[in-house]
Parts: sequence; C-alpha cells; structure tokens
Amino acid sequence: MIPATVRTEVLRRLHAAEQAEGVRILFAVESGSRAWGFASADSDYDVRFVYVRPQSWYLSIDIDERRDVIEHPIVDAIDCNGWDVRKALRLLRKSNPAIVEWLQSPIEYLAREPFRAEALRLLPQTYSLAAGWHHYRQMAATNYRGYLRGETVRLKKYFYVLRPLLAARWIERHAAPPPIEFDRLLALLPEYPALRRAIDALLARKRAGAEVDVGTAIPQLTAFIEAELARSAVRFGRAAPPSPDRLRALNDLFATALRDAPSDTDAPPRAD
Repeated sequence: MIPATVRTEVLRRLHAAEQAEGVRILFAVESGSRAWGFASADSDYDVRFVYVRPQSWYLSIDIDERRDVIEHPIVDAIDCNGWDVRKALRLLRKSNPAIVEWLQSPIEYLAREPFRAEALRLLPQTYSLAAGWHHYRQMAATNYRGYLRGETVRLKKYFYVLRPLLAARWIERHAAPPPIEFDRLLALLPEYPALRRAIDALLARKRAGAEVDVGTAIPQLTAFIEAELARSAVRFGRAAPPSPDRLRALNDLFATALRDAPSDTDAPPRAD
C-alpha cells in the first residue's frame, strides 16, 4: 500500500518531469521491494516510468547518441527514474528483466492507455524463457555467494536470493514470465510447509524492521537455497534469437506510442 501523501508527491514529480523534459509519460509504476511485497518500514519508493518524446526526436541520424533516460536524485525516499519508449521496447525485445517487471508491477501510479496494456498482452510472445531463467538463476547464485555465506547476514538478502530462485522455478514449471509478487511465487512451495513457516516469519520480521536489519543466518533457508541451486545447475537451454513476429509486434507498439507523443512545441529547446 502506498500512502496517499506519497502517491500525491509521486504524481507531482511525474507531471513536473513531463513539463521540464517535454515528454509524455506512458505509464509509471512502483518497482523493487514494495512491488515484490517484502518492503521494510524504511524502504525507498522506487518509481519507474516509460515516456515518449515528440515524433521529430526519433527522426534523426544521431538518435543513438541522444540520452534516453530521465534520472532524478533520491529525495524524501522517492527514487524516480524513467526510460524512453524506444529504449524500453528494445530491451523488452531482449527480455530485459527490469522492463518485464515494470510492466507487471501491481502498483501503478499513472497509465495512459493503450501502451502498458498492449505491452502486457504481447509479453507472452515476446518473452524468452531461457533468457529469463538464466537471469534469475544467476542472480540468485551471485547474491547467495555475495551475502549469505557468513554466520551473520543482512536478513533481507534471503529474499534477494529466494525471489529469483522461485522465479526461475516458475519459468520451468509454467513456461511463462514469472510474476513479480513474492507471495505468488511462494505458491510453488506447497510441499515445504516448514520452509514456508520460516519464510513467513522472516517476512513479518523484515516488514516490521529496518532496511539494514542484521541477524544470524537461518540454516533452514540456507539449506533450501543450496539444494535449489544444485538442482538447477543443469542449464535451461539457449535463448532463441528474437523472431520476426516479435520484432513486428514491438514495432507496431512503438508506432502506437508515437501517436500519443507530445508536440514539438511542448518540448524545451535542446542544449546542443
């Protein structure tokens, strides 16, 4: 749940970014731990958005040299950043996990249809299962090696290993992009009631505690993580190259976004 005061401030900043940059925001969502469902009391608000510039901006020989992100410093625990629609769709073509998760976020601040809804409709046909599986499995292994090998650990790191491990398992079981909500991924563990109790207890502890809460390593979670990493050591398969149909669908979506682009008169003059 996003407090009303925070939501109001986020919307104010989004509209201010539109005015300052001369862009139109197509959608804006919450990313990170609040969207995943295991935020601490003092977690930041990770606001992410996709925007479109005037059509003329995309009709230039130096488009690949132009800045395609809008970034703002964190102020009052609100981290607000966005990607140009062309960048977002190029990365979606590669099944980039960031844009895939933004599209699936359960917490929406702003949406100007039909972009997000259409991108979600296309997701099953544009998503590479192999690329997604390798990303999540590697993320879990890297975070485990980096943060959970000692006797004392930062407890939140368990979730940064468990979530990608379960996302990889979801891909194996359902042959579909994994949801980002941790509670939905936990549904994959009906045969582990004791493990679920341990995870639920840690969830309650994290949600009530500080972001940097440190504690003793939990052997039951460590054992499951090591067993799951060992089980998934066999490679899922190679990512297939993007199909022509996938590229055509994303190009059509790009064209749709450009129809909703702001006019050139709305854009501030370029510095160069």
